[in-house]
Amino acid sequence: MARRVVNWPIWLSVPLAVATLYSYPFVFVRWPVTRDVPWVNLLLGATAVTLAITGVRRSFGRGWMAKTAGVVAAAATVAAVGLFVYKVLVLARELPASAHAPNVGQQAPEFTLADLNNQPVSLTSLRTTPLEGSRTPRGVLLIFYRGYW
Repeated sequence: MARRVVNWPIWLSVPLAVATLYSYPFVFVRWPVTRDVPWVNLLLGATAVTLAITGVRRSFGRGWMAKTAGVVAAAATVAAVGLFVYKVLVLARELPASAHAPNVGQQAPEFTLADLNNQPVSLTSLRTTPLEGSRTPRGVLLIFYRGYW
């Protein structure tokens, strides 16, 4: 009787692809080094796809059932990794349109925030306070930082 050989690369690629898809939102999104550029998940995905390709190549030396299972597992791997790449690198970068956002050059709406000393500072107070030795009010440059402090 012929010895049955398990095609381990193809079967290892599927859980690795699932780990690629789900480890980012549940684990790696917590740290800026892996949140801003998901390099760990991209490496996991590349490894999963490489294992899937290796497994498909190995399965073509066997019967039709092994070939079919190998192709289905490889398709699931590529779909999971592709979904991760699309979700994190494409969808996350799209910003929704805002109907109330000011246009470029338009005056910013009034707001008040706390400064470093936890004192309230309003946009109007920054605009109307002249610089030392000057009579004209100063301009204000607003910088919105999306990152985490």
